[in-house]
Amino acid sequence: MTTVNVYLTYDGNCEEAFTYYKSVFGGEYDHLGRFSDMPEDPKYPISKEDKEKIMHVSLPISKETYLMGSDVGGGWSADYKEGNNFSISINADSKDEADRLFAALSDGGKVIMPMGTTFWGSYFGNFVDKFGIQWMISHYVTDNKVL
Repeated sequence: MTTVNVYLTYDGNCEEAFTYYKSVFGGEYDHLGRFSDMPEDPKYPISKEDKEKIMHVSLPISKETYLMGSDVGGGWSADYKEGNNFSISINADSKDEADRLFAALSDGGKVIMPMGTTFWGSYFGNFVDKFGIQWMISHYVTDNKVL
């Protein structure tokens, strides 16, 4: 089943916000990762300050719904504005469905990250559509093989 969730972006206070949301909704995080968990890449250095920020957190709200989020860091911080700090996140059932959704929804928009396999085990891409809405499309993979 393809699922749609809200992905929130913060300028350094994601952990504080999700601690609050967790107190409201209850439950436990499915994942909480920091930028320090990312593999080092000399083309994209991460400052000591940014390494402690949240790279990704997911909090189950129901069986089908997650509240997800991250902090911005480095070059992405310049584009952060309250009001544009969310994306619609779609988890597709297949690689083909992820590609189809990405192609259709990004048509006429601006691709930020083309679809590709990531270090965190997802076939993932993101873009801003022609109406200014930010989207994230993913399909989870294992052992670098798309499911």
